[in-house]
Amino acid sequence: MHKLFRTAALIAAASSFLPAQTTTTTAPTIAEIVAARVAHLTKLLTLTTAQATQATSYFTTEVTALTTLNTSLAAAKTALTTAVEADSTTGITAAATTIGTVTMQEAQAEGTAQAQFYAILTTTQQTIYQEVLASGLDADASDCVGGIGPGGGGGHR
Repeated sequence: MHKLFRTAALIAAASSFLPAQTTTTTAPTIAEIVAARVAHLTKLLTLTTAQATQATSYFTTEVTALTTLNTSLAAAKTALTTAVEADSTTGITAAATTIGTVTMQEAQAEGTAQAQFYAILTTTQQTIYQEVLASGLDADASDCVGGIGPGGGGGHR
């Protein structure tokens, strides 16, 4: 018993000398999200430099909008919880309306970026893109924030 206590005390004393291991992760920036997405699409579809530049512009606009909308959606969900807990039908209606509006705006931002991107593709690239989307694979590699794609493919959330 005494040996066990001494071992525990030694471990406790030694641990005070060891540096603390802290891991902090930061969310990727909008530029990093877009760069990864465009790099994936460039590899998948052999985008030209001009296409990649245009895609970067379209997707930067989309991801910026989605970032703002995600903040609004989180606030609306908090408001909904508060309204439910307060048994406030007007609060529930207001929060639900906001959630619906923000969800529509997300779909609009995603759809707009996808339509703009699709329009700059060659016919061959469009065919490949459609095939990938139809297969259920994520052509955008947009796990963080992403598109809905033509034909309802692509995906996130």
